[in-house]
Amino acid sequence: MSQIIEHIVLIKVKDDSSPSKINSMVDGLNSLISIDNVLHLSSGPTYKTKSTSSFNFTHMVHGRFKSKEDLENYLGHSEHSRVVNETMELYEDVMLVDWVADLNEPLVVPSGAVIRLSLLKLKEGLVECEKTEVLKVIGGIKDHFGSIKQFTFGENFAPAKTNGFSIASLAVVPGLSELEALDLNEEVVKEQKEKLKDFLENVIIVDYVVPPAEKTA
Repeated sequence: MSQIIEHIVLIKVKDDSSPSKINSMVDGLNSLISIDNVLHLSSGPTYKTKSTSSFNFTHMVHGRFKSKEDLENYLGHSEHSRVVNETMELYEDVMLVDWVADLNEPLVVPSGAVIRLSLLKLKEGLVECEKTEVLKVIGGIKDHFGSIKQFTFGENFAPAKTNGFSIASLAVVPGLSELEALDLNEEVVKEQKEKLKDFLENVIIVDYVVPPAEKTA
């Protein structure tokens, strides 16, 4: 098992953005995989966003890095700055999520696979043992769902644009039918919600289908 950095950018594009500009934005974000030490990167439209508040993201970027230093070098790279500067006029909202993860599966998430990103905002005033309990419950999710092929979780260390969401998890399933099966397992879903309800202020769930490989090459 190796330690990696999960990097997520959630974007809501403005409603009046033209399809051609949105496509150019996605192409530009996917081109950033050419930067040195990017282990994996994909970008595209979200499949679905569920939130207990008004968050509704339209696009997602998922990257993986070997270390925080590699992530910092990526964020500071001139090509990254160019793409962000050229596309930020389309952004209505942006959220950043970064966490340290343990992963023993392949680093590249295959095209056609579905990512379920879960973000948790904890209630104010929780003591450390309560935060630990939340992480324990999140860490045990994979054991209840055999269709999950990869699962990582951790505490968000992004320096800004987090909106107070401090814990994240990422589950990878082979396709949309397996994603639907997760939700159909109502007894387990209800059990997990019951364990966490006293600790959470807000939850965001974003489903994202990894685009074809040629778009991330």
